[in-house]
Amino acid sequence: MTVLTQQIEEEIEYPSSDGEPMAESDITRDYMTYGVEALKQHFQGRSDVYVSANSFVYYEEGNKSAVVSPDIYVVFGVRKRQRDNYKIWKEAGIAPHFVLEITSETTQEVDREIKPETYRSLGVREYFQYDPSGDYLNPILQGVRLVNNQYEPIPVNNIAFDTLWLYSEVLGLELHLVSGELRFRNPQTGEFLKTYQQSEQARLAAESALRSLISHLLNSGMNLEQVAQMMNLSTSEAQRLIGENE
Repeated sequence: MTVLTQQIEEEIEYPSSDGEPMAESDITRDYMTYGVEALKQHFQGRSDVYVSANSFVYYEEGNKSAVVSPDIYVVFGVRKRQRDNYKIWKEAGIAPHFVLEITSETTQEVDREIKPETYRSLGVREYFQYDPSGDYLNPILQGVRLVNNQYEPIPVNNIAFDTLWLYSEVLGLELHLVSGELRFRNPQTGEFLKTYQQSEQARLAAESALRSLISHLLNSGMNLEQVAQMMNLSTSEAQRLIGENE
């Protein structure tokens, strides 16, 4: 049986691309980039969380037509590593736990009518849809959660048509629309998740402000040791920020 399974696996190729562009529009690509980078950064301390975007998920061994390509998905309980595609039978039968589809004119019918049943049958615990255009979904961000093998709507906290939020139990995060812009928010810190670039920009801005404050204190007559102690920094860190040599 093992030999036969290996032969089947060798004979069947599971493509990692269909030759089509990654996303059909700039806005779809931008939200996919934000989502996958922000979630990867949020879960960076965990080795058992896999985050991916727009890659093929194969769910039936020996049938390369049994495939779906979520815009953004998260899997818990599998090793975090690079994959060409995701084969559920090779991952101890673990399907994605969270899926987010960014709906558009060409995908809205599939996203609303076909994919929910596929994801339900695979045991995807939460399925969210976001319509950046506001033309196809009302509310434009919505989600369902698997309860007794059926999807039930996740309550929407409406503020306005383009400002609302929902809670993802799977991620432990809130999905917010702020003036129509999709963002993930950590309810424990109250902060919106950032991409790598956004985090680096924030870090540089914080360092710049800190550097200015140190220079101001030094110019006021304090010495470096006093400034470092006051700001709860090591002397070497204070020196680094102002570019001084020891």
